[in-house]
Amino acid sequence: MDIIRLILSILLPPVGVFLQVGLGLHFWLNILLTLCGYLPGIIHAVWIIARK
Repeated sequence: MDIIRLILSILLPPVGVFLQVGLGLHFWLNILLTLCGYLPGIIHAVWIIARK
């Protein structure tokens, strides 16, 4: 399942974070980072998925 989350995190970073943690702080932070720049959103999403 982590492979699917990683692929989704590269395509749509908030979706991968949502599947990992739900509608918590990290989800909203990832949306903000993705709006500021696509790459920060991807880095944050991969970090969240790899951390757990």
